Amino acid sequence: MELTERKKKVLRSVVDLYIRTAEPVGSKAVAELPDMKYSSATIRNEMSDLTSMGYLEQPHTSAGRIPSTAGYRLYVDELMMDYRLSIDETKSISSAIEEKMQRVDKLVEKVAKLVSQATDLPAISAASRRSISCVKRFDLILAGQGSFILVLMLPGEQVVNKLIKLPLNVTETDLKLLSAVLNAAMTEIPLEEYTPELLDKVMRSAGSASSLVPVIVDFTQETLRNQGSTNMAVAGQARLLGLPEYRDVDKAQRVLASIDEDTLSNLPAVMQGSNGTKVIVGPENVADELKDTSVVMTKFDIGEGMQGMIGVVGPTRMDYAKVTARLSYFAESLSKMFAKPEQPQLPEGISEEPKEPNK
Repeated sequence: MELTERKKKVLRSVVDLYIRTAEPVGSKAVAELPDMKYSSATIRNEMSDLTSMGYLEQPHTSAGRIPSTAGYRLYVDELMMDYRLSIDETKSISSAIEEKMQRVDKLVEKVAKLVSQATDLPAISAASRRSISCVKRFDLILAGQGSFILVLMLPGEQVVNKLIKLPLNVTETDLKLLSAVLNAAMTEIPLEEYTPELLDKVMRSAGSASSLVPVIVDFTQETLRNQGSTNMAVAGQARLLGLPEYRDVDKAQRVLASIDEDTLSNLPAVMQGSNGTKVIVGPENVADELKDTSVVMTKFDIGEGMQGMIGVVGPTRMDYAKVTARLSYFAESLSKMFAKPEQPQLPEGISEEPKEPNK
């Protein structure tokens, strides 16, 4: 059966009405819409066809129709109209961001709360450092008797260092040799190539400094792994309790128990390689606990190798157009905010003068 433009218009109207009312939609309600030029009988026939095609469902024999998962999918992909934020909405979101997002150290928790307030749904916020694939350069600097500083130069001009104790028989000349070996064998290669065979090769070439190689390799591997870590926060789970879908206590408890950081931790990976906003409808969710909900997500740039993600979890009946518009505005505003050059403030008691290494 062909999905005609008339059927698409009827389907869009049914979804829009159901989003607004949370009640099954009848043909009479659709016919009364200002832009609907078809009779109630014609609309009733189209709704019957849409039900046969799997885009609508009829909860009870005498009730109207509600959208199915397939209906929501088509609505999100093709039918929903762009939602234009009002001036008050844009001012409210911008003001909240400017006033409450002053410090990056609380970024994840604050953003989750703000998004939940703006959408009246449970919200997810995540900040992850883009995966760094290699070390650009190793430097070993003698810091005095009994210790040296290991310096890792990473992509994007990032530098990580660690103070390491020296065996008594390792000299500055030995450190220079080890530094040359590390730069020849272990730079510009991904973490997965740090094999036992490579470790043995470097140790054989390191001379008297071979005992330092395992310590250096362990710290390098830990650094590369941590550079790709993700921090996540969830806020506003209790907002679901005010929605008609979760008046059933058992259903509400199951859903609320599933909206936690462990269940949602794979969502940032879903966004990898994705541009713009991503909508996951009902059974499309990877986690079984989220099969009866929809997830809307989008990304924003934090800078300094960091990327943020925001999203909401809610019923399949959520107002996708409005939620998508608000998340997109949040993402654009946050990206612009973090793009502004800021003079870093040193904590109280910390001097700008460089200190001598610990001896």
